Amino acid sequence: MARTILLDQLTGRARSRKELGDKLAQREVPDEIATALLDRFEEVGLIDDEAFARLWVSSRGAGGGGSKSLARRALSQELRRKGVDDEVARTVLDEIDPDDEEQAARELVRKKLRSLSRVDDVTATRRLVGMLARKGYGSGLAFSVVKQELAASGRDEPDPLD
Repeated sequence: MARTILLDQLTGRARSRKELGDKLAQREVPDEIATALLDRFEEVGLIDDEAFARLWVSSRGAGGGGSKSLARRALSQELRRKGVDDEVARTVLDEIDPDDEEQAARELVRKKLRSLSRVDDVTATRRLVGMLARKGYGSGLAFSVVKQELAASGRDEPDPLD
């Protein structure tokens, strides 16, 4: 039964060892059976947290495109919640090209900027920087990208002292 639970969980998408362990605990599988089964699945390559982390980062990170395009910080938090070891997460996240991350931020800003044509520049800046912050982008990168993209679209970033 526990083996079937694991196989069913792995059918839809890759999962971390912690996620699978949590599912077994939820189904009240005894700890010693769960551990033995998880170890065996890991041994034969059905569970691989590093491969899971790479897949997760490629689908939700800067290279994944779309509205997800999360920055390293947000991806790190997600991987931690998924139970991926910090060292494994760091190894995978170090493979992200900073230029790709900046480009993803630019694409997010350009896309959102279209819906902000009727708001003033102060409001647009606040909303765009806030959006990037929620996706894990640092404030320095966020303000820089927003300023450049506002200027490129014929708008200027407001002087925060005004």
